[in-house]
Amino acid sequence: MRFNTPALGSSRGNTANLAGGAAFTETARLELASLMLTSTLTDQFYTKAAQDVTRLKKLIAEQSDKKFVAKAALYARREAGLRSISHLAAAELARQVKGADWTAGFFASVVRRPDDALEILTCYLGQYGRPIPNSLKKGLGRALASFDEYQLAKYRKDQAELSMVDAVNLLHPPPTAALAKLVKGTLSAAETWETKLTQAGSDVEAKEQAWTELVKNRKIGYFALLRNLRNILETAPDLLPDVVQMLTNAKAIRQSLVMPFRFSTALDALVASGLPYAGVLLAALSEAVDVSLANVPAFNGRTLVALDTSGSMAGRPIKIGALFAATLAKSNGADLMLFSSDAEYLPINRRDTTLSLAKWIEAKAAMSATNFHAIFQQAKGAYDRIILLSDMQGWVGHDAPTQAFADYKNRTRSDPKVFSFDLNGHGTLMFPQRNIYCLAGFSDKTLETLQMLDGDPQALIRKIEAMNL
Repeated sequence: MRFNTPALGSSRGNTANLAGGAAFTETARLELASLMLTSTLTDQFYTKAAQDVTRLKKLIAEQSDKKFVAKAALYARREAGLRSISHLAAAELARQVKGADWTAGFFASVVRRPDDALEILTCYLGQYGRPIPNSLKKGLGRALASFDEYQLAKYRKDQAELSMVDAVNLLHPPPTAALAKLVKGTLSAAETWETKLTQAGSDVEAKEQAWTELVKNRKIGYFALLRNLRNILETAPDLLPDVVQMLTNAKAIRQSLVMPFRFSTALDALVASGLPYAGVLLAALSEAVDVSLANVPAFNGRTLVALDTSGSMAGRPIKIGALFAATLAKSNGADLMLFSSDAEYLPINRRDTTLSLAKWIEAKAAMSATNFHAIFQQAKGAYDRIILLSDMQGWVGHDAPTQAFADYKNRTRSDPKVFSFDLNGHGTLMFPQRNIYCLAGFSDKTLETLQMLDGDPQALIRKIEAMNL
């Protein structure tokens, strides 16, 4: 599918972004979807986490179709694996929607693990207190009744502010044998890596034995291994050869469908640890990231990735953007352009490792102004798609870059698809929405979603609308 080629409209936009530049508003649905797929409820450059909470509540209140909100929360939880934002949206829907016949089914469906129910209930009670809406009690109760003994034992959360037993007493779910055992205290402890470590407590020797059993017998999954690399290295350094072998196992990487972004947290934790032999695991991580490139979808034709390196991108956004750019350069041969006050191509050595490329790209960040016009003024040749990685806070020249984009298309006789990844989900676009697809958020589904949008820029909204409540 090609975008239409008529004039792009006014370069003055119809709103201002947070940096004071001309921008375009998103539709209410797209803005909601962008926030749902972006927010990690952490501080950002122009906004704070509390503002994300306030903004989400406002968007939900203003959205006349509350079913779309529920479907967006389901999509965020099921397809993108995002928990906190879906919990907050569910609690807010419980507050704002009264008497609708679909709500109980939604609350049951948005719970994928028993602790989802605990988090939603804690979120609602923390903000609004009692009484608990009947639809919320019914939906969460139905969800809890669907879990078996192992699942309830794994997430019983006895030491949490709200335990699983507390939830059962508040929600009065349909009775099951598993729930009865939970309340009576006769439910057997789940044999998981978490419980083994909990049982070890602060006993260093017991922890080492627990990690040894888990790693030697391959009883720990790939993602759990990634999350615990520092703990294993600190507690049981003798396991290093086994851990390296597990980390770099190509079959395990393919089966887990792990994407390069998943390695970032483990990498940062090891770098900050200062532990002996951390370098051995860093080398293994680097190898594993390159192996995971096989999980990246292939895109036909030529791709240009334009990465914003302005000051507002400092921190998490530039780290994510640099790794995304390195991933596409290695896996799909994409060209890379960095832009700030101006724009320039950055030649990529594709024989370098993905992590090394990402660090090198991050180090090249100018951290000055944000000039979107420069991307299209400096772009050479025709591209099938242009991927913009930015927080969408352009302000140089104040006008939106619609004319620069039109001039580029005329100069190159091309009509590229443009995908705008708003790395902070601020809710404004640098182009009219009909000419660009804006997506916010990075998860294991990001590249799969990009491939989907490459065939149909309206696919995300339709995917959300197709969710079954």
